[in-house]
Amino acid sequence: MNLPALFVSHGAPSLLLDGGPAADFLKSLGQKFPRPQAVLCLSAHWETRGPLFTASEKLETIHDFSGFPEKLYQTRYPVSGFPELAERAAALCRGAGVPAALEPKRGLDHGAWIPLMAMYPKADIPVVQVSLPFAQGPRGVFALGAALAPLRKEGVLLLASGGFTHNLRELSWGKSEASAPAQEFHAWTLSALREGRLEDLLEAPARAPHFLEVHPRMEHWLPLYFALGAAEPSWRCEVLYSGFEHGSLAMDAFAFSSASEGSES
Repeated sequence: MNLPALFVSHGAPSLLLDGGPAADFLKSLGQKFPRPQAVLCLSAHWETRGPLFTASEKLETIHDFSGFPEKLYQTRYPVSGFPELAERAAALCRGAGVPAALEPKRGLDHGAWIPLMAMYPKADIPVVQVSLPFAQGPRGVFALGAALAPLRKEGVLLLASGGFTHNLRELSWGKSEASAPAQEFHAWTLSALREGRLEDLLEAPARAPHFLEVHPRMEHWLPLYFALGAAEPSWRCEVLYSGFEHGSLAMDAFAFSSASEGSES
C-alpha cells in the first residue's frame, strides 16, 4: 500500500462543533484513501528545535486553546500511540541526517486530534505525532518529510495539519469571501503546487504575494513542506478541498504523491 501524504487546514478548534463545508470535507476524507495501519501527524501547534516523536502507548487529548464552548474541553480522542513506529520514524530521520528523538509523555494537540477525530472518529488507528522544527524553516521541514517518505509504502499515513492561510487578526466570523491579498496569495500558491515549482514554494515567504499579510507567523504554513517532502523528488498534487471561512482562513487540503505514482489530477 502506497499512501499519499496529506496536508489539511484544521481551522478553528471549534470546527467540528460549528460544522460547515470544511468540517464536512474532513469527515469524508477518511473514506477517500485506503485505511492506514497508522497515522504519523505533524501539527502547527507543537514547535521544537528538532523533531520529536510521541512514544507513549496512550496519547492525552490536549486542549491547547481558550474561549470556546465547554463541550469542546470535555471532548476526548482516546487513540492509542505506537511507540514502535515512533522509534522507526526517528531512526529514518537519523539515517537521513535529520537529528530526531522520542518524547514519551506528550499527547495530541488540537491541530492533530481535530482532523483525526473527523477522519477516523472511532479512534481505532494508532497515531504518532511529530513536532514541527520551526526554527529550521521550510527546507528543514521539507527534509523531515523526505526522511519519512518510506513510511508511505508501509501503510502509514503522513498527515500535515496547518492552515493554507492563517491571519487571525483578519478573522470575520461567518464571512466566506476572502480579501484581495488573501485571494492573490491563494492563487499564486495553488499554481506553484500544481506546476511543481519547488524553489518558488521553498522561498514563498519572499516570493509569494502578500505572504506576511496571510501568514504573520509561519507555523501554520510550514506543515505544507512536510507533505511536499514526503512526495519528492517530483510530486503529483491533488486538490482535495479549496475554500475560505471567516474571511481570512483558507481551508485548502491536498494529497501529494510521487509523480511516478500516477498522473496529475
